[in-house]
Amino acid sequence: MTEKVLIDHDGPVTIVTINRANVRNAIDRETAAAVAAAFRAFDEDSAARVAVLCGAGGQFGAGADLKAIAAGDSLRFSETGDSPLGPIRLRLRKPVIAAVAGYAVAGGMALALWCDLRVVERSATFGMFDRRFGVPMLGGVTVNLPRLIGLSRAMDLVLTGRPVTAEEAWDMGLANRLVAEGEALAAATALAHEIAAYPWDCVVSDRLALLESLDLTSEQGQLNEYRLGIRNFESGTAQTGAARFAGGSGKPDEPEGPQP
Repeated sequence: MTEKVLIDHDGPVTIVTINRANVRNAIDRETAAAVAAAFRAFDEDSAARVAVLCGAGGQFGAGADLKAIAAGDSLRFSETGDSPLGPIRLRLRKPVIAAVAGYAVAGGMALALWCDLRVVERSATFGMFDRRFGVPMLGGVTVNLPRLIGLSRAMDLVLTGRPVTAEEAWDMGLANRLVAEGEALAAATALAHEIAAYPWDCVVSDRLALLESLDLTSEQGQLNEYRLGIRNFESGTAQTGAARFAGGSGKPDEPEGPQP
């Protein structure tokens, strides 16, 4: 694996770090291929349950490396296979959490949108800064962004390319957690461990039902959810969990949700 991408393992959590701090973790062709390879390996690793994607040096990512492109090092452009930015066309079987610090702009924002959840430092900035340079959006933004925050808000961000603060990202549903500066990676890793500790077959099937529902009618989605979920009853997983509940396990008095 190239040194432009670092991979660390913390029990069931895999941490993928874009390691190009000198260019704010901008993506060149080699880096895009390495990030995609890292997530394929994560998806195939039976010991890995949740991944965290972050950038080195206090920056999530500045998008495509425009200086490299200007110098003739083009990204990979093809309608099939990997996205120009690496993993964005992949639909993994397991969740990925973005630990967002500093700038997550242009292709960096596209990578954050590809992740299942985003833990965002209060000093972070999002924005489709591609708009300023006439670079088209080839990282799934026009698909993923409206599904996360709605068409009207997505159209605003796509047409203007304006910066979005962490607080606004929270308000519009782009950020799932807000944390203090310097704490995104630790908080995202803790969240990853929390998710990884749940009964895993159920986590995987419910996540898949959510993702597949985007391409289905309401009736089809409910049937798909049933077909995926019933496997947990047939395998005995749900009954085991019910027995734990009946025995007094897993019933906190005040379940804690995300805080702004």
